[in-house]
Formats: sequence, structure tokens, C-alpha cells
Amino acid sequence: MKDGPDIARIGALIGDPARANILGALMSGKALTATELATEAGITGQTASSHLKKLMEGGLLTQAKQGRHRYFTLAGPEVGTTLEAIMGLAARKGHLRTRTGPKDPAMRAARVCYDHLAGDMAVRIFDSLQARGFIQVSSDKGGIGLTTAGENFVTDFGIDLDRLTAGRRPLCRACLDWSERRHHLAGSLGAALLDRFQEQSWLRREKDSRVVHISAQGSNELKKLFPLD
Repeated sequence: MKDGPDIARIGALIGDPARANILGALMSGKALTATELATEAGITGQTASSHLKKLMEGGLLTQAKQGRHRYFTLAGPEVGTTLEAIMGLAARKGHLRTRTGPKDPAMRAARVCYDHLAGDMAVRIFDSLQARGFIQVSSDKGGIGLTTAGENFVTDFGIDLDRLTAGRRPLCRACLDWSERRHHLAGSLGAALLDRFQEQSWLRREKDSRVVHISAQGSNELKKLFPLD
């Protein structure tokens, strides 16, 4: 491809196993130090520094200094959405890691995808919103739009839509869920919903993990709020 975006460069950055592990660790949405990322990737600190520099130069990571430490995060939600989509493609094509463990079912049930909810419950939420006419695919824009009924629904749930729409980030995005292989809701609304669920104490984040634990009450409330026929 001689013209257009250079996908080869992005592919090369993501394709290195150590860098892929670094990016995967940052999918939790938490800022991590170079030492923590080196541990996640199974590499030395010096090697991690080299990889982090390349990822920053490629626009995939940002850093912030606090005291003696530098903290790294994904450069934005679009990076997290892209990584989740690649995970979905890898899963569909059978490119799965052989590593298994007790967290696997929990990861599939509910997890954080950068700053929004992913997994079985997230797919249920997306399906419910779509079935009830709260979101729809915009044929002219090729994206996901919130309908008037959907605006009323999320406002009644306590979400400030004016604040979300005032930002530069898309309100709604369909993110391909790697474990369910169907879509869940991303964008500023997806992030706001996750925050609201946590405010309601319906779920909690597992420390140092992408896993989200939904309480029995939370599961009941979410199923009532997002019913499926």
C-alpha cells in the first residue's frame, strides 16, 4: 500500500510479543511504571525502556512523571478499541494463548476494556439497548447513534449527556468483544456507564487485573435495567 495510513508501522509495533504484553497490561486503564510493565512482559527493565520508547514514538502510549517514577498509559480510547478488535480477530482465527487459569471465566464474564465494560454482561447491555431502540447504526455516518429514547433512558439513569457530548470523544462506539465475538458499547457513554455502575456498587474492579466482579444485587439490577426478550 503506497498511499494512505501506514498500517504496517502500527502492525509492527503491536506485533512484537513483548510490546503486545505491555499493551495488554495497559488495557486495564491503569497507569503503570516501566518496572511494572517489564514484569508483565517478562523482560528486563532496559529492554522495556526500549520498547516503551518505540510505542510512544508510534503514538500508542503516553507518559506522565510523578516524583521519581514515570507512568505509562494507552494514548487514548481508540488504542484500546483497536487492541480489543485485534484480540477478537485473533480469537476468531484460533490464535489463542495456551495459558489458562481460574481468571479465564471471570475475564469472559466481565472485564475492563480500557475504560468501559466488556464481556458477557457488556454484550447483553449492547443487545438490550439495540433491541429497545435506544441505539441504532447510522447508515450515513457508519457508526452507532443514541436515539431520542436512548437519550431519555441514559439521562434518567443519572448520566450527564451534555457533558459527554461537549467532549471531542465519540459518544457511542461499537467495540468488538474478543471473548463474546459480538459488540459491546465503547465511547464516552460506555465509559460513563461503567462509572455509574461502580457508583451504584453493582460491580468492583479486581486489583491489578482487568477482571470486574458483579455482585448478585448488581447482576439482578443490570438484568432489570437491560432486559432481553
